[in-house]
Amino acid sequence: MQFKSTSSYIAPDDLTMAVNAAITLERPLLVKGEPGTGKTELARQIAASLGLPIVEWNIKSTTKAQQGLYEYDAVSRLRDSQLGDARVHDIGNYIRKGKLWQAFEAPGKVVLLIDEIDKADIEFPNDLLQELDRMEFHVYETGETVQAQHRPVVIITSNNEKELPDAFLRRCFFHYIRFPDAETLARIVAVHFPNLKPRLLSTALEQFFELRETPGLKKRPSTSEMLDWLKLILASDLAPEDLKRDPATMLPKLHGALLKNEQDVALFEKLAFLARRQTR
Repeated sequence: MQFKSTSSYIAPDDLTMAVNAAITLERPLLVKGEPGTGKTELARQIAASLGLPIVEWNIKSTTKAQQGLYEYDAVSRLRDSQLGDARVHDIGNYIRKGKLWQAFEAPGKVVLLIDEIDKADIEFPNDLLQELDRMEFHVYETGETVQAQHRPVVIITSNNEKELPDAFLRRCFFHYIRFPDAETLARIVAVHFPNLKPRLLSTALEQFFELRETPGLKKRPSTSEMLDWLKLILASDLAPEDLKRDPATMLPKLHGALLKNEQDVALFEKLAFLARRQTR
């Protein structure tokens, strides 16, 4: 069972090695990187490459670890008991299976994505230590123990918004997705826009990296934003000459796809103002 790039996802050699190492060790793969570098999509592409179904658990700030295992709906059971519903005699009718339970009871191996784990409370990762380590958990209401029939391939993503506990990190194989260089980004673009003319691609990449490397930028544009920008460029039928920055603002064409806050827009306007002053 070896992961490799797919027709729609270019995985650098170091990323491919990390995925396959985590699979071999049977440990969760913890993936960090800038937002928009394809961390979530990686899990889906691993599933596609290995021919496995995927179970996705998208974490929010209010998510609790217990929800990934199961939830007991005591309110519904109380209501049904008041109505004389016969379902109340089987407590299993009020157990809602979480994403881990779904992955554990799957008839075959699956990919389990725990997406953006750093959004949750700091105790969230620690609360999952035993379940991810032993691949089992106990259901106290029914007295049963749920064990994984097939150990899932666990992919955990983080945007590095908060530090993760050391005990949790010890149980993971870690990989940081670095922002792709120009050559790799060109390969990624070619997957999504195979008919893009080389000169337009070259000009767009040059403009993109110039913008991304501007000192003082609050949020640097990501791979996904580059792809959105190119989609707009093609939809607007722009030529390479049309991509020149506006000298009055130093902003590229359709900059709203690349710059996502007013501070960064103001930065380029300030740079344009300073450039005009120097040429006087």
